[in-house]
Amino acid sequence: MYHNHHLTEKNLFEHKVIIATDGNVILYPEFFSVEHSNQLFCELYGNIKWKQEIIHLFGKKMPIPRLTAWYGDEGKSYTYSGIEQHPESWNPTLKFIKSKIEEIVPVRFNSVLINLYRDGKDSMGWHSDDEPELGKNPLIASLSFGATRRFYLRHKYDKSQKTVIDLENGSLLLMQDQTQHFWQHQVGKTAKKVQSRINLTFRIVN
Repeated sequence: MYHNHHLTEKNLFEHKVIIATDGNVILYPEFFSVEHSNQLFCELYGNIKWKQEIIHLFGKKMPIPRLTAWYGDEGKSYTYSGIEQHPESWNPTLKFIKSKIEEIVPVRFNSVLINLYRDGKDSMGWHSDDEPELGKNPLIASLSFGATRRFYLRHKYDKSQKTVIDLENGSLLLMQDQTQHFWQHQVGKTAKKVQSRINLTFRIVN
């Protein structure tokens, strides 16, 4: 089970600063060990209530290119891209992961958006997490399990500022301070054959 005490995380506090201008983005490359990450991936893959959401684009209904789920405290609904999400109740695996992240951040998260990228065709377009219900300078903790996928960041106003990182199994990315005002991010499609990836973005909905 996910609470096995022998699965201690040796590199919990090893981190890299990815962005320090107009925001703050920090990567913890091995927040969970590979063994523990694989275990958590399997628990999430089998137990999360995945949905295929539909968006309206140019007058057409289209499935978004990934499966999603929204979990959180009661009443913490969230709307993005015209999709209104009402939370499922926290399950033990999510509570455990949340508690581990909260050991290194000064906040208590009340919700999480979970994305399942089934293969390289699944993706997430350019955006900022700047919905009003997230508040002025949201702290967002993005945790990845499964296949490595490339994560792109670009400055909204200074086009010369962009960066690419590979988000590996068990890695944690913290986006905080003014990051969502000044930066956009995406997970692009890839022609490479890649296995499934689960990404959890913990957040505070006001």
